[in-house]
Amino acid sequence: MKTIPHYFGTGTAAEAARFGDVFDPNSGSIQARVVLGTAADLDKAVAAAAAAQPAWATTNPQRRARVMFRFKELIEANMEELARLLSSEHGKVIADSKGDIQRGLEVIEFCAGAPHLMKGEFSIGAGPGIDVYSMRQPIGIAAGITPFNFPAMIPLWMCGPAIVTGNAFILKPSERDPSVPVRIAELWKEAGLPDGIFQVVHGDKEMVDAILDHPAIGAISFVGSSDIAHYVYNRGVAAGKRVQAMGGAKNHGIVMPDADMDQVVADLCGAAFGSAGERCMALPVVVPVGDDTADKLRAKLIPAIEALRVGVSTDKDAHYGPVVTAAHKAKIENYIQMGVDEGAELVIDGRGFKLQGHEDGFFVGPTLFDRVTTEMRTYQEEIFGPVLQMVRAKNFEEALALPSQHQYGNGVAIFTRNGHAAREFAARVNVGMVGINVPIPVPVAYHSFGGWKRSAFGDVNQHGVEGIRFYTKVKTVTQRWPDGGAGDSAFVIPTMG
Repeated sequence: MKTIPHYFGTGTAAEAARFGDVFDPNSGSIQARVVLGTAADLDKAVAAAAAAQPAWATTNPQRRARVMFRFKELIEANMEELARLLSSEHGKVIADSKGDIQRGLEVIEFCAGAPHLMKGEFSIGAGPGIDVYSMRQPIGIAAGITPFNFPAMIPLWMCGPAIVTGNAFILKPSERDPSVPVRIAELWKEAGLPDGIFQVVHGDKEMVDAILDHPAIGAISFVGSSDIAHYVYNRGVAAGKRVQAMGGAKNHGIVMPDADMDQVVADLCGAAFGSAGERCMALPVVVPVGDDTADKLRAKLIPAIEALRVGVSTDKDAHYGPVVTAAHKAKIENYIQMGVDEGAELVIDGRGFKLQGHEDGFFVGPTLFDRVTTEMRTYQEEIFGPVLQMVRAKNFEEALALPSQHQYGNGVAIFTRNGHAAREFAARVNVGMVGINVPIPVPVAYHSFGGWKRSAFGDVNQHGVEGIRFYTKVKTVTQRWPDGGAGDSAFVIPTMG
């Protein structure tokens, strides 16, 4: 059976005492095993990073940017291989896997502008003969801990800004779909990145804690559930590290009476059920304003959802594939039963879905609930599966309050033809990312990604200029070159005593 190894500064290594199973979600069978590392494995990676990082930090920004360009070209040349590898472990269809990789690649493209992004500030003549300037310098060694649902995009969001600003980066990907990160490491090396600057260590909580506690790691980026994000943030900050920790979500789609219902239905089918709903920016809650709007939307949604094709990852006609593990499938189906028990109206039941020839695969059919209320656990918690819940709102203010008062504040969307309503909603809603007639409002690479409330811990967002700031620290220099005269005494630094 294939063993998926760590990737250290000098290549791959598979020595381990413990291993985790990697499944094929389409068949339900174990297809590989991944090493589960220890603190000693992390020490090896940190040692390689510490040896390589100083020279990389002093490499000029143009040369670092050229590595980004070559890496981008290699990712594009290997897109088909990477997408199939990703789908084989995650379960998402090939088109979704290519989108996963492409969105990460867009951040790499942004990072190729590092010579501009790393520029500091300069003030000439701050005092007689005195200039003040700032520079951005790398943190040193950074680490990323990433989830199963985007095994290419999120690592690329993290490692691109970290590497181009002169840091070494250690990635701890999900043990559920670890092959793509190792392949990415190989492509970094092929692009000319020095050994030790990008490494991959696999593991579970033992490895996560080792990363959080390691004194040589100065910055940590995390994406996962909110409870774990809170844990990572608190423990990392207590250890003196800079931490950004992105958590869960329960994104709402507000549907105003004047919305284009056909477009809304098409958007909801993609946003709620694409990638089997395993996206932190999925749209699992739809909020029609008024019962008439709700009834019209429901009438159009039912046939559209029933027409969705669930298939294996390689099925070009499938709208989505299996979920990642049998345990996650069971969790989603338990939430569906919970919704029934709580009194929501189960309109379409996706439980018990079987795909002919793949009966043991981890498939969940599309599910629709209506008349969901805010006190229900299924509304309050993140299901992370192909389940769409309808919460009816009486008016605009009630619809605005739903995402604003929810514990999560990752993304939200409003569907309307009314510019004033859209503007008012965007300004007032208590959520970090807003879409106006855009169901999945993930910002482009030169803006930044980040939610509010329990969707994010830390003050700096992912990628964009904020990503550059996260992986660098500012040094400010005040300089004077006296000419030997006595005319420069007007600039005074206050002192004690």
